[in-house]
Amino acid sequence: MTSTLPRVQPGSFLTLHYRLGGPAGDIINTFDGKPATLSLGTGELSPAVEACLMDMEEGARATFELPAGAAFGERNPDMQQWLARKVLTQMGDPLETYNVGDVVQFPTPDGQGQFAGVVLQLRGEGAERAVLFDFNHPLAGQPVTFEVQLIGVL
Repeated sequence: MTSTLPRVQPGSFLTLHYRLGGPAGDIINTFDGKPATLSLGTGELSPAVEACLMDMEEGARATFELPAGAAFGERNPDMQQWLARKVLTQMGDPLETYNVGDVVQFPTPDGQGQFAGVVLQLRGEGAERAVLFDFNHPLAGQPVTFEVQLIGVL
């Protein structure tokens, strides 16, 4: 007898628990909280991660090991950029302080979304202060473990 449970297809709307981690540990883990809801093909997950989900049956649970660079590409040194304090002040709170390791959200140029940068280094003082940000995905260039439990498929 064949199963009649829905299977993941391109464009599916999913409710799922998932965990994305690398050698340093988890970056995202919804298993201890509210499940995520997302649509495939909208950029919420990388294409390589979405490919793991294809044809999975509702209710299934699986773990995938993706090799270094497969899930989020290789690290790109051009994605590390210095931003002057005056630029950061124009984009946000002028009293904001930055520390190495902080994750800072920036608006996309169209104002419709956000992207994150991690503070790598600080230099200068006062108005001359600058911050080096890494805009690579935290798992870029690393092997990734993707664990998923499909709760619902529409």
